Amino acid sequence: MRNLFFLTGLMLLTAGCGQSTSETGESTVVEPAQAPPQTAEIESNPLRNAYFGDTHIHTILSFDAYLMGTRRTPDEAHEFAKGAAIEHASGFMMQMKKPLDFLAVSDHAFYLGMMREISEGRGDYAEHELLPVIRGAATAEGSGAAFQAVLGHLRGLMENPDQVDDLDDRTVARSAWQEIIESAERHNDPGNFTAFIGYEYTTSGPETQNLHRNVIFRGSEVPLQPFARLDSLNPEDLWDWMDGNRQKGMESIAIPHNSNGSDGWMFPKNDWAGDPIDAAYAEQRMRNEPLVENTQVKGTSDTHPLLSPNDEWADFELMELKVATNQPSRAPGSYVREAYLNGLVMEQQSGFNPYKFGVIGSSDTHNAAGSFEEDNYWSKTGLTDIEPYMRGSVPLPDSPPGDPQYATASSQFWGASGLAGVWAESNTRDAIFDAFRRKETFSTSGPHIQLRFFAGYGLDEALMDAEDSIAQAYAKGVPMGADLIRKGDGAPRFLLWAMRDADSVALQRLQIIKGWVEDGEPAEAVIDVACSDGGTVDAATQRCPDNGAEVDLGTCAVTPGKGAAELMTVWQDPDFDPEQKAFYYVRVLENPKCRWSTWDAIRAGVPVRPDMHATIQDRAWSSPIWFQP
Repeated sequence: MRNLFFLTGLMLLTAGCGQSTSETGESTVVEPAQAPPQTAEIESNPLRNAYFGDTHIHTILSFDAYLMGTRRTPDEAHEFAKGAAIEHASGFMMQMKKPLDFLAVSDHAFYLGMMREISEGRGDYAEHELLPVIRGAATAEGSGAAFQAVLGHLRGLMENPDQVDDLDDRTVARSAWQEIIESAERHNDPGNFTAFIGYEYTTSGPETQNLHRNVIFRGSEVPLQPFARLDSLNPEDLWDWMDGNRQKGMESIAIPHNSNGSDGWMFPKNDWAGDPIDAAYAEQRMRNEPLVENTQVKGTSDTHPLLSPNDEWADFELMELKVATNQPSRAPGSYVREAYLNGLVMEQQSGFNPYKFGVIGSSDTHNAAGSFEEDNYWSKTGLTDIEPYMRGSVPLPDSPPGDPQYATASSQFWGASGLAGVWAESNTRDAIFDAFRRKETFSTSGPHIQLRFFAGYGLDEALMDAEDSIAQAYAKGVPMGADLIRKGDGAPRFLLWAMRDADSVALQRLQIIKGWVEDGEPAEAVIDVACSDGGTVDAATQRCPDNGAEVDLGTCAVTPGKGAAELMTVWQDPDFDPEQKAFYYVRVLENPKCRWSTWDAIRAGVPVRPDMHATIQDRAWSSPIWFQP
């Protein structure tokens, strides 16, 4: 158990040996099979609604999810997202407190559908040497043995590069891809629930650096087969493929994730060949990757204390390891806020910025069902982390009395996160995808917190009492994800608004994160701008006072009556420089509550593990607004 995730990572990150030709450029349009009937005209709100979703879901068709015991299908993943209960690999039922608005199943294109195909033992695979061990991946012990076997298969390919990889069966992959497409078409219900067609491009650098992307298509017209790491490990080749598809009418975006585990490779200053990034690279990357996933079960990638030493809230749900290994991941080049700052430096020095992306969150569940709630947590990897001792929150069963020993798997650093938020006119593929494109998106670490952010020269405090404040904000300013163009020498104003999730705890504070370049060096500031419980921001510290919200670690009860259901303010930057490029984004913090690991300990009747955070302040982040002088 302790080595399982290390082996998983080796398998993922050494499997790029051998190239195969695929028909990835052909297109197909799949007619919906039993798609929901459209009985009424879809309502459209020009001021846009908040929709919550997950664009990172693995099912029975992902090779690793299958080996972890997951047997839930894309159809079941969609039903779960719509509010139904579905069965975990260990037998209990998984269900959220409330449904999502949209979903994209994103199974690994690498070995897509192959584990199920071998396990069924038909045709070419009736006598496959891996059949018995893959069939045995229905227990935690069998899962470990199956990973070892597949790892051995991959090592054999590395030692014999001319050997044909009989797990790279593109016919099987095309059939599984068709299954994903047909499921999305069945469950897509315009106006009520949006099901996107998507997959994961699971690539890496030469030393297990995570460079994974989820590819999400706008509509029903998609390639015959997805572009996988077996086609190329180079993300720039993925962008070329996406550009080629776009010319054929197949629109998509790629969303990088787990940059925290990239060891500095996700947001580099050089391209894949090692040459300095140029304008063409920046343009192509932003055309294909307008968003990044900054929070998910494997940690938060907003920032790190080493990069943001003056941010008291930077130490939040960090996983400081390269994905699926026990090796440390370098912070520089791995976190979103630093990428924003480096992008400003590049823009100042060379006139281009490859890192003007918006943000979303998603789950990366391998259970076909995201686990977003601290008190209702089933982790990520099927049978391999379902028991609390497996994920390190309670002592191992064989611990000596008085000397608790804990599992060292990376799942101890995982969290109940995250969600993608968008502001869109309607719950439809076109409207939500357009929100992705214009980056009017936000991320949350699990709760359904709503967050809005505008900037403009015509905004003022009267908006806070106006019945048409959002209409005015759109008319006089720009929303999150946009550029604000300078008008004169005056300072613009910013409208910030957040609303709590009624199924979570109340809000504590609203913050502005500002980044700029000063004397050629990046600089940042964290500024509290709205406080709960009647507090006012201290002018010297730029911080709200403590609102007195506490957590009883024996019961997880929270202090009643503390926090706000809604926070709203209009803010003006006192240090604004009309000659200086800058970005601004919003972070909203909830009151503290028990982390999932504390819930595990209470339910097991054991002390909270001392080196784990006992409480958590869940939060949401907006996409930035970039000021352009």
